[in-house]
Amino acid sequence: MTGVITKILADIGPSVHIAPAGDFHIGPLVITNSILYGWICAALICFGMIWVARRVTVKPKGGVIQYVELAVEFMANVVRDAFEDPKIGERFVPFFVTLFVFILLNNWLGLLPLVGEGFYAGGHPLLRPFTGDLSGTLAMGVITMVLVYISSVIYSGGLLNYFRHFFVGNPLNPLFFFIGILEMLTDFTRVISLSLRLFLNITIGEIVIAVFAYLGHVIAPVTALPFTLLEILVGALQAYIFCILGVMYLAIAVNAAAEHREEDDQATESLTEHNVPETIGVTPGGSLSG
Repeated sequence: MTGVITKILADIGPSVHIAPAGDFHIGPLVITNSILYGWICAALICFGMIWVARRVTVKPKGGVIQYVELAVEFMANVVRDAFEDPKIGERFVPFFVTLFVFILLNNWLGLLPLVGEGFYAGGHPLLRPFTGDLSGTLAMGVITMVLVYISSVIYSGGLLNYFRHFFVGNPLNPLFFFIGILEMLTDFTRVISLSLRLFLNITIGEIVIAVFAYLGHVIAPVTALPFTLLEILVGALQAYIFCILGVMYLAIAVNAAAEHREEDDQATESLTEHNVPETIGVTPGGSLSG
């Protein structure tokens, strides 16, 4: 009887695993299918980028190397152009380019038949996209925003100057003070927004592909193909959005700090011009005169 009920429930619809499952243990640590998949992607990125770097020449090449160069140069230009001082942006290019490639490769390789619901081991998928695990996207969001906050404080010249960019006017004005506090609270929710946006888009795409593959039965590759192609575009778009938001959060704070420094310098110069005499002389009585 139990077997019949299980078969009936199995025929109702596709089995979709949203939560990660443990593949094996390293001591007390549980290595989930999403962590294992993330390690595989990281290894592929390291070996792939080393292979590409050894074959890059001054004269452009075709094939895979050309597309890798285009993707890296595109993201590098996005990071540099976000800052008023391109030299500052250049310092963050390695991090955001690496983050972009990692998310993009995770999203795209997650569409392979061996990943997700395509291959089971121990009653659960052997591999699950790292970006389809909320813990994975949350970890990337935390790392990104920690970099943003630390760098913003450093380039702002201190914690007080960093908080200064949240206030558009005089903080003594109740309206400006309320807006500034609201901006600060919004800023602290960016980790959650970054994580959830990426996780939900990848997970929903995975569910849609699984559902249409189930509906297709024998012709599953045909019914799931349009949505798989759509997920290729969504995967690239979500990798770009995640990185560009991190870049913008950092650039806004750094550029605002630069503007405040310019305003302070101009105010100092103006004060000096109006109060410091150009020449100092000595009167016959022995007193100084400007």
